[in-house]
Amino acid sequence: MSVAVVTGANSGIGRAVALRLAVDGYDVYGGMRDLGRGSKLATMAAEAGVEVHPLQLDVTDDGSVTTAIDEILEAAGRVDVLVNNAGIGWNSTTEDIDIDAAKLAFETNYWGVIRCLQAVLPGMRERGDGHVVNISSIAGRIAAIGQVPYSGSKWALEALSEGLAQEVAPFGIQVSVIEPGVTRTAILPKNPDYPTPTAYEDQYARMLEFYAAGIMAEVQPDVVAAVVAEALSTDEHKLRWPCAWGGAELIAGREAMTDEEWIGLGALAPDAAAYRARFRELFGLDVDIDLG
Repeated sequence: MSVAVVTGANSGIGRAVALRLAVDGYDVYGGMRDLGRGSKLATMAAEAGVEVHPLQLDVTDDGSVTTAIDEILEAAGRVDVLVNNAGIGWNSTTEDIDIDAAKLAFETNYWGVIRCLQAVLPGMRERGDGHVVNISSIAGRIAAIGQVPYSGSKWALEALSEGLAQEVAPFGIQVSVIEPGVTRTAILPKNPDYPTPTAYEDQYARMLEFYAAGIMAEVQPDVVAAVVAEALSTDEHKLRWPCAWGGAELIAGREAMTDEEWIGLGALAPDAAAYRARFRELFGLDVDIDLG
Protein backbone atom coordinates (compact mmCIF):
# COMPACT_ATOMS: atom_id res chain seq x y z
CA MET A 1 0.00 0.00 0.00
CA SER A 2 1.38 3.41 -0.99
CA VAL A 3 1.91 5.87 1.85
CA ALA A 4 0.70 9.45 1.41
CA VAL A 5 1.27 12.49 3.60
CA VAL A 6 -1.09 15.46 3.31
CA THR A 7 -0.23 18.66 5.15
CA GLY A 8 -2.98 20.97 6.37
CA ALA A 9 -5.38 18.04 6.40
CA ASN A 10 -7.76 19.26 9.09
CA SER A 11 -9.91 21.38 6.77
CA GLY A 12 -10.71 22.45 3.22
CA ILE A 13 -8.73 21.08 0.31
CA GLY A 14 -6.32 19.19 2.56
CA ARG A 15 -9.11 17.30 4.28
CA ALA A 16 -10.78 16.49 0.96
CA VAL A 17 -7.50 15.24 -0.50
CA ALA A 18 -6.72 13.10 2.55
CA LEU A 19 -10.15 11.47 2.41
CA ARG A 20 -10.02 10.92 -1.34
CA LEU A 21 -6.61 9.26 -1.19
CA ALA A 22 -7.73 7.05 1.69
CA VAL A 23 -10.77 5.97 -0.33
CA ASP A 24 -8.44 5.29 -3.27
CA GLY A 25 -6.45 2.88 -1.13
CA TYR A 26 -3.54 4.94 0.14
CA ASP A 27 -2.25 4.69 3.69
CA VAL A 28 -2.81 8.36 4.54
CA TYR A 29 -1.24 10.51 7.23
CA GLY A 30 -3.04 13.80 7.74
CA GLY A 31 -0.74 16.50 9.09
CA MET A 32 -2.12 19.41 11.09
CA ARG A 33 -0.78 21.97 13.55
CA ASP A 34 -3.41 21.22 16.18
CA LEU A 35 -4.65 17.65 16.54
CA GLY A 36 -7.65 18.97 18.44
CA ARG A 37 -8.96 20.40 15.18
CA GLY A 38 -9.00 17.06 13.41
CA SER A 39 -12.35 15.80 14.71
CA LYS A 40 -14.28 16.51 11.50
CA LEU A 41 -11.64 14.70 9.45
CA ALA A 42 -11.94 11.68 11.76
CA THR A 43 -15.73 11.72 11.55
CA MET A 44 -15.76 12.00 7.76
CA ALA A 45 -13.18 9.22 7.45
CA ALA A 46 -15.27 6.94 9.65
CA GLU A 47 -18.37 7.72 7.60
CA ALA A 48 -16.44 6.82 4.43
CA GLY A 49 -15.19 3.60 6.01
CA VAL A 50 -11.53 4.58 5.79
CA GLU A 51 -8.77 5.67 8.14
CA VAL A 52 -6.61 8.80 8.04
CA HIS A 53 -3.84 8.81 10.64
CA PRO A 54 -3.78 12.22 12.37
CA LEU A 55 -0.32 13.68 12.75
CA GLN A 56 0.90 16.79 14.53
CA LEU A 57 2.80 18.69 11.85
CA ASP A 58 3.49 22.43 11.75
CA VAL A 59 5.21 23.22 8.46
CA THR A 60 6.65 26.45 9.89
CA ASP A 61 8.67 24.53 12.49
CA ASP A 62 11.78 22.52 11.58
CA GLY A 63 11.50 20.22 14.58
CA SER A 64 7.82 19.52 14.02
CA VAL A 65 8.39 18.51 10.41
CA THR A 66 11.34 16.27 11.27
CA THR A 67 9.50 14.58 14.12
CA ALA A 68 6.37 14.00 12.04
CA ILE A 69 8.19 12.44 9.10
CA ASP A 70 10.30 10.31 11.44
CA GLU A 71 7.08 9.00 13.03
CA ILE A 72 5.70 8.07 9.62
CA LEU A 73 8.92 6.35 8.57
CA GLU A 74 8.97 4.37 11.81
CA ALA A 75 5.33 3.30 11.39
CA ALA A 76 5.08 2.83 7.63
CA GLY A 77 8.69 2.64 6.46
CA ARG A 78 8.35 5.06 3.56
CA VAL A 79 6.60 8.08 2.06
CA ASP A 80 5.47 7.55 -1.52
CA VAL A 81 3.37 10.68 -1.95
CA LEU A 82 3.74 14.09 -0.35
CA VAL A 83 0.88 16.56 -0.81
CA ASN A 84 2.07 20.01 0.24
CA ASN A 85 -1.30 21.59 0.97
CA ALA A 86 -0.80 23.60 4.18
CA GLY A 87 -1.10 27.27 3.35
CA ILE A 88 -2.48 30.62 4.41
CA GLY A 89 -3.85 33.62 2.53
CA TRP A 90 -2.78 37.22 3.02
CA ASN A 91 -4.60 40.31 1.81
CA SER A 92 -2.58 43.46 1.17
CA THR A 93 -1.48 45.78 -1.58
CA THR A 94 2.24 46.48 -1.74
CA GLU A 95 2.17 49.82 0.06
CA ASP A 96 -0.01 48.43 2.84
CA ILE A 97 2.11 45.36 3.65
CA ASP A 98 3.14 44.84 7.26
CA ILE A 99 6.40 43.13 6.37
CA ASP A 100 7.06 41.41 9.69
CA ALA A 101 3.53 40.02 9.89
CA ALA A 102 3.31 39.03 6.22
CA LYS A 103 6.48 36.94 6.44
CA LEU A 104 4.20 34.20 7.79
CA ALA A 105 2.73 33.76 4.29
CA PHE A 106 6.14 32.82 2.89
CA GLU A 107 7.08 30.86 6.00
CA THR A 108 4.02 28.67 5.46
CA ASN A 109 3.42 28.65 1.71
CA TYR A 110 7.05 28.48 0.55
CA TRP A 111 9.56 27.57 3.27
CA GLY A 112 7.07 25.14 4.79
CA VAL A 113 6.98 23.23 1.51
CA ILE A 114 10.76 23.12 1.39
CA ARG A 115 10.96 21.76 4.94
CA CYS A 116 8.64 18.90 4.05
CA LEU A 117 10.45 18.22 0.78
CA GLN A 118 13.81 18.01 2.48
CA ALA A 119 12.36 15.50 4.94
CA VAL A 120 10.94 13.09 2.34
CA LEU A 121 13.10 13.48 -0.77
CA PRO A 122 16.09 11.44 0.47
CA GLY A 123 13.92 8.34 0.84
CA MET A 124 12.20 8.86 -2.50
CA ARG A 125 15.53 9.43 -4.21
CA GLU A 126 17.08 6.30 -2.74
CA ARG A 127 14.11 4.19 -3.87
CA GLY A 128 13.99 5.83 -7.29
CA ASP A 129 10.29 6.54 -6.95
CA GLY A 130 7.88 9.08 -5.45
CA HIS A 131 5.39 11.80 -6.26
CA VAL A 132 5.24 15.35 -4.89
CA VAL A 133 2.00 17.31 -5.24
CA ASN A 134 2.21 21.02 -4.48
CA ILE A 135 -1.10 22.81 -3.98
CA SER A 136 -0.50 26.21 -5.53
CA SER A 137 -3.20 28.61 -6.75
CA ILE A 138 -4.22 30.60 -9.77
CA ALA A 139 -2.68 33.41 -7.69
CA GLY A 140 0.61 31.70 -8.49
CA ARG A 141 0.06 32.34 -12.20
CA ILE A 142 -1.70 35.71 -12.14
CA ALA A 143 -0.91 38.58 -9.76
CA ALA A 144 -4.08 38.62 -7.66
CA ILE A 145 -5.22 42.17 -6.96
CA GLY A 146 -4.95 43.16 -3.30
CA GLN A 147 -3.06 39.98 -2.34
CA VAL A 148 0.61 40.71 -2.98
CA PRO A 149 2.06 38.59 -0.10
CA TYR A 150 -0.13 35.58 -0.91
CA SER A 151 0.35 35.80 -4.65
CA GLY A 152 4.07 36.33 -4.23
CA SER A 153 4.38 33.22 -2.08
CA LYS A 154 2.49 31.16 -4.64
CA TRP A 155 4.55 32.51 -7.54
CA ALA A 156 7.60 31.42 -5.53
CA LEU A 157 6.03 27.98 -5.09
CA GLU A 158 5.50 27.74 -8.85
CA ALA A 159 9.18 28.49 -9.46
CA LEU A 160 10.18 25.98 -6.79
CA SER A 161 7.96 23.32 -8.34
CA GLU A 162 9.26 23.90 -11.86
CA GLY A 163 12.86 23.72 -10.71
CA LEU A 164 12.20 20.74 -8.45
CA ALA A 165 10.61 18.78 -11.29
CA GLN A 166 13.86 18.99 -13.24
CA GLU A 167 16.05 18.31 -10.22
CA VAL A 168 14.35 15.08 -9.22
CA ALA A 169 13.44 13.72 -12.66
CA PRO A 170 16.66 11.64 -12.89
CA PHE A 171 15.66 9.91 -9.63
CA GLY A 172 12.25 8.78 -10.86
CA ILE A 173 10.32 11.33 -8.77
CA GLN A 174 7.38 13.18 -10.29
CA VAL A 175 6.11 16.64 -9.40
CA SER A 176 2.58 17.92 -9.95
CA VAL A 177 1.37 21.47 -9.30
CA ILE A 178 -2.35 21.89 -8.62
CA GLU A 179 -3.61 25.42 -9.38
CA PRO A 180 -7.11 25.89 -7.96
CA GLY A 181 -9.18 28.93 -8.62
CA VAL A 182 -11.78 29.74 -5.98
CA THR A 183 -13.15 26.89 -3.89
CA ARG A 184 -15.46 27.14 -0.92
CA THR A 185 -13.03 26.55 1.93
CA ALA A 186 -12.15 28.00 5.33
CA ILE A 187 -9.00 29.71 4.02
CA LEU A 188 -10.99 32.67 2.72
CA PRO A 189 -12.55 33.89 5.99
CA LYS A 190 -9.24 33.16 7.75
CA ASN A 191 -7.34 35.65 5.58
CA PRO A 192 -6.10 38.67 7.54
CA ASP A 193 -8.33 41.62 6.76
CA TYR A 194 -6.80 44.35 4.65
CA PRO A 195 -5.37 47.41 6.45
CA THR A 196 -7.51 50.50 6.92
CA PRO A 197 -7.57 53.39 6.33
CA THR A 198 -5.98 52.95 2.93
CA ALA A 199 -5.74 54.63 -0.44
CA TYR A 200 -6.46 51.27 -2.08
CA GLU A 201 -10.10 50.69 -1.14
CA ASP A 202 -11.04 50.22 -4.80
CA GLN A 203 -8.43 47.52 -5.30
CA TYR A 204 -9.59 45.63 -2.22
CA ALA A 205 -13.19 45.97 -3.38
CA ARG A 206 -12.30 44.33 -6.71
CA MET A 207 -10.51 41.54 -4.84
CA LEU A 208 -13.48 40.90 -2.55
CA GLU A 209 -15.93 40.93 -5.48
CA PHE A 210 -13.80 38.38 -7.32
CA TYR A 211 -13.84 35.98 -4.37
CA ALA A 212 -17.54 36.56 -3.75
CA ALA A 213 -18.25 35.56 -7.34
CA GLY A 214 -16.12 32.45 -6.94
CA ILE A 215 -17.76 31.46 -3.68
CA MET A 216 -21.19 31.81 -5.28
CA ALA A 217 -20.12 29.18 -7.82
CA GLU A 218 -20.06 26.70 -4.89
CA VAL A 219 -17.07 24.68 -6.09
CA GLN A 220 -16.30 22.26 -3.27
CA PRO A 221 -12.84 21.02 -2.22
CA ASP A 222 -13.76 17.56 -3.52
CA VAL A 223 -13.27 18.94 -7.03
CA VAL A 224 -9.64 19.73 -6.28
CA ALA A 225 -9.18 16.39 -4.53
CA ALA A 226 -10.35 14.63 -7.69
CA VAL A 227 -7.72 16.50 -9.70
CA VAL A 228 -5.03 15.45 -7.22
CA ALA A 229 -6.16 11.84 -7.57
CA GLU A 230 -5.99 12.14 -11.36
CA ALA A 231 -2.52 13.67 -11.24
CA LEU A 232 -1.32 10.76 -9.13
CA SER A 233 -2.90 8.04 -11.27
CA THR A 234 -2.57 9.20 -14.87
CA ASP A 235 -0.10 7.60 -17.25
CA GLU A 236 0.19 10.93 -19.10
CA HIS A 237 2.03 13.03 -16.54
CA LYS A 238 1.94 16.81 -16.76
CA LEU A 239 3.34 19.43 -14.42
CA ARG A 240 0.46 21.89 -13.99
CA TRP A 241 -3.21 21.21 -13.23
CA PRO A 242 -5.50 24.29 -13.16
CA CYS A 243 -8.93 23.60 -11.70
CA ALA A 244 -11.95 24.95 -9.79
CA TRP A 245 -13.74 28.23 -10.47
CA GLY A 246 -11.71 30.53 -12.67
CA GLY A 247 -8.62 28.35 -12.72
CA ALA A 248 -8.32 27.62 -16.42
CA GLU A 249 -9.96 30.90 -17.50
CA LEU A 250 -7.66 33.18 -15.53
CA ILE A 251 -4.48 31.43 -16.60
CA ALA A 252 -5.48 31.30 -20.27
CA GLY A 253 -6.73 34.89 -20.21
CA ARG A 254 -3.52 36.27 -18.73
CA GLU A 255 -1.39 34.31 -21.18
CA ALA A 256 -3.40 35.74 -24.08
CA MET A 257 -3.22 39.38 -23.01
CA THR A 258 -0.39 41.86 -23.24
CA ASP A 259 1.24 43.39 -20.20
CA GLU A 260 -0.24 46.71 -21.26
CA GLU A 261 -3.74 45.22 -21.23
CA TRP A 262 -3.09 43.85 -17.74
CA ILE A 263 -1.98 47.24 -16.46
CA GLY A 264 -4.93 48.88 -18.18
CA LEU A 265 -7.31 46.60 -16.31
CA GLY A 266 -5.81 47.81 -13.04
CA ALA A 267 -6.30 51.42 -14.06
CA LEU A 268 -10.06 50.77 -14.22
CA ALA A 269 -10.30 49.69 -10.56
CA PRO A 270 -11.97 52.92 -9.33
CA ASP A 271 -14.73 52.46 -11.96
CA ALA A 272 -16.45 49.29 -10.78
CA ALA A 273 -18.72 48.90 -13.82
CA ALA A 274 -15.92 49.42 -16.32
CA TYR A 275 -13.61 47.07 -14.40
CA ARG A 276 -16.22 44.31 -14.27
CA ALA A 277 -16.99 44.62 -17.98
CA ARG A 278 -13.33 44.53 -18.97
CA PHE A 279 -12.65 41.61 -16.62
CA ARG A 280 -15.49 39.68 -18.27
CA GLU A 281 -14.10 40.52 -21.72
CA LEU A 282 -10.56 39.41 -20.86
CA PHE A 283 -11.30 36.30 -18.80
CA GLY A 284 -14.86 35.24 -19.59
CA LEU A 285 -15.77 35.42 -15.88
CA ASP A 286 -18.58 37.46 -14.37
CA VAL A 287 -17.50 39.35 -11.24
CA ASP A 288 -20.49 41.70 -11.20
CA ILE A 289 -21.09 41.24 -7.48
CA ASP A 290 -22.03 44.45 -5.68
CA LEU A 291 -20.92 44.17 -2.07
CA GLY A 292 -22.38 47.55 -1.20
